[in-house]
Amino acid sequence: MAPPNIEIDPAVLATAADRTVVITGAAGGIGAATAALANENGANVVIADLPSARAAAEKLIATLAHPDKAIFVPADILHWGDMTNLFKKAVAHFGRVDVVVANAGIMETKPVLDLEAVDDNGDLLESREAFGVIDVNIKGTLNTIRLGLHTMRHNEAGGSILLVASTSGYFGGTGVAAYITSKHGVIGLLRSCQAAAKQNGVRLNAVAPFFTPTHITANFADAWAAAGLEGNTADDVARVVLQQALNPAMSGSCVLACGSMRRELEGPRAAFVEQWMGSDVTKLMGEAGKLFAKLGGYPLPKARQ
Repeated sequence: MAPPNIEIDPAVLATAADRTVVITGAAGGIGAATAALANENGANVVIADLPSARAAAEKLIATLAHPDKAIFVPADILHWGDMTNLFKKAVAHFGRVDVVVANAGIMETKPVLDLEAVDDNGDLLESREAFGVIDVNIKGTLNTIRLGLHTMRHNEAGGSILLVASTSGYFGGTGVAAYITSKHGVIGLLRSCQAAAKQNGVRLNAVAPFFTPTHITANFADAWAAAGLEGNTADDVARVVLQQALNPAMSGSCVLACGSMRRELEGPRAAFVEQWMGSDVTKLMGEAGKLFAKLGGYPLPKARQ
């Protein structure tokens, strides 16, 4: 029996009106679709992307329902100064930030585990591209979370951060090592940042899209369609992203988005722990959790001298 499907509620999307939404990686793909949907529902949108994406961002703004309620701010999510400037400009232009969508992400273009990638001496080459993927998808997302919390923590109505993860954050069978590792890291951020988010009045959720036609999937999009497999459009995912970000009942959740199939993943995972690990381990972990709560969090080690 399939778990309940999550339906898109237009009334929730409509609450975007007059809120300010900051979206990284927003000049194309899922980010652009989310910006368009939020703006269509009356939101102010801050489109953040690399400086090289300016033309695409300006073209997007020109097509929006309310182009006067949108700005482009160039920002590299790995550059702290850029990201600080992004949030300052959003507040300066629209008065505050209400929603942050950490959407920016990349995938490697060459197999990370290619053992034939050697130099002239036959020594295996370092996979610098893989390190770049991990940096953008994990470090860049962490930068976005930290600045989102810092900017929204004094909002009277709180705030919301939405991470665009992937089904690759839960599964790893495709072997795309850097991307899969990084998206598991995004799910780790979803879980590990919950306490800080709640302390600062911010809801932190995620969406895990399955196959969605974007630049990342362009090389097999036709084969996917020919196989008759269900997938998403960027607009499909955008509706899930915006609903997750705006729904006040959602906190600590991650919704798998696959066309008409939309399932919450974190609740069932937590409910399955005892069956997965056994009652003895589950009990021990529960008691450990109580201890850390009593101590005010995990006691961090001292820096080595």
